[in-house]
Amino acid sequence: MTATVSAEPKRKLSERMLDGIEKAGNKVPHPVIMFLYLIAFVALLSAVLAAFNVKVSEEVAVPVNKTEIHRLQDALGGSVVPYDTSTGQIVSLPPVIIEQQTFEVKSLLSVDGLRFVFSSFVNNFAGFAVVAVTFIAMAGVGVAEKAGMMAALIRKLVKVAPPRLIAFFIIMVGVLSSVASDAGYLILIPLAAAAFVTLGRHPLAGLAAAFAGVASVFAVNILITPVDSMLTEITNEAIGLTGAKHIEITANLYFGIASSILMALVAVFVTQRIVEPRLGKWDPSIGDTAYGKTDEDVDTEAQAAEARGLRFALYGFLGMTALILLLTLPPGAPLRDPVTGDLIGTTPFMASLIFLISLTFLACGICYGKGAKTISGSGDVINAVTATFAGLSGLIFMLLMISQFIAFFNYTNLPRVAAVEMAHILERAGLGALPLLIGLIFVILLLDIIIPGVVPKWAIFAPVFIPIFVRLNVAPQTVLAAYRVGDSPMNSVTPLMVYLPFIVTVAQRYDKKAGLGTIISLMVPYVIAILSAWLLLFIAWWLLGIPLGPGSPISI
Repeated sequence: MTATVSAEPKRKLSERMLDGIEKAGNKVPHPVIMFLYLIAFVALLSAVLAAFNVKVSEEVAVPVNKTEIHRLQDALGGSVVPYDTSTGQIVSLPPVIIEQQTFEVKSLLSVDGLRFVFSSFVNNFAGFAVVAVTFIAMAGVGVAEKAGMMAALIRKLVKVAPPRLIAFFIIMVGVLSSVASDAGYLILIPLAAAAFVTLGRHPLAGLAAAFAGVASVFAVNILITPVDSMLTEITNEAIGLTGAKHIEITANLYFGIASSILMALVAVFVTQRIVEPRLGKWDPSIGDTAYGKTDEDVDTEAQAAEARGLRFALYGFLGMTALILLLTLPPGAPLRDPVTGDLIGTTPFMASLIFLISLTFLACGICYGKGAKTISGSGDVINAVTATFAGLSGLIFMLLMISQFIAFFNYTNLPRVAAVEMAHILERAGLGALPLLIGLIFVILLLDIIIPGVVPKWAIFAPVFIPIFVRLNVAPQTVLAAYRVGDSPMNSVTPLMVYLPFIVTVAQRYDKKAGLGTIISLMVPYVIAILSAWLLLFIAWWLLGIPLGPGSPISI
């Protein structure tokens, strides 16, 4: 009797396309080599364009150097004050001003360019903030992970949370994490992968879900964030060119809340209906066995130790909470703004969030280790931090090359020239308000590949587009909402995402063959779905004329 072998189910076209993206992406050279190639390409392109004297002129929002004014005041006894020459009255300095600037492509292969390449190499890396942020954030997290707190906490979360809602919770926390700047990338994404392992689901699906929440929905939140403060300041300075009414920091609040929740639901759909079916069942043998443990691997005695450790970790968390409250709540507290007394915005508290989060993980990890008896003394804590830092060595080398590429790319002015030229093309299109807003969204979407930062792009685009749309009776807050829609979706697939090497490193814990192509193929469905849903939400919001925030209508 002949046994029949069932044929493997035929994969859908979309799955085959994503498989192709993954294979092609994983054949890309090591990120260090890839960025060396990119640097060479930028150098040649900048030399060619500089030879043809390519340049653009545009009005941009420039931060006011208040530090220099204060230094002069101190040096001259407070006799230097800003005043209006037409009225003779003392005036307040705005956070940014609009200036006409000319941007010309500068060659990296010229004498000045080569001088910059060699003289700035050390400073480019020293000034690359993501390196310091990574070390600070991972110090506390590393202790908590080595002590076993992270795995125990995930197992506890999985037990108490409905399995079908885990993905939504993870993604929503990712959306909220923009309040803490980079913490979501470094902390939530590894946690999400581990949580999915505990549930018996594919860890790369958890990683992708968290990455989508953190990166592809970054520009909105249900809370007011430091990014909102910066975007509002730049918008108001651009409004100064038109005479229109200035906007408040809450101008996009309603739209931000609706976008956050809806995009999280869209990401859940993509995770459960597209990403997980494509990945299939996870085989722990393809990854590091240290990251593949589930509840079944934990015996009764270990569970008792975990419970005791989590109880001690709770004490540590409560202690840190009390400390943070003492530093923030009383009038004149150290982490309040020394002038306004605010907590939210550009304040010491917001600037301290990464350190406070790391410190909280450190305290909780030590307390957990004492309770679970996985930490016996200070030597274990130091060894945990040392081991964590050692594990980041490959990532740091990649960040060295990324920092050079970004610095050299910015030196050439290619990003600014491309941004301004695309803006001019859109302006000359002569479309109506809504098509022009949609065009703005797609321009921002494309430029996010080469200028991922939410604030730098807006500093270029706000002075260009705010006056255009005001003439069409479109409120500035509507232009800002459109900008938010275009800014975020591509964040998870742009090669200039500075945390992409870290995401690849996390993925390799669970699949040693994972590479850049693996991550991009996972994230493409999120980009398409989130962009489509967000675009439809924006169009519906416009057509229905719903206010974007308190006292913030769609039109002027």
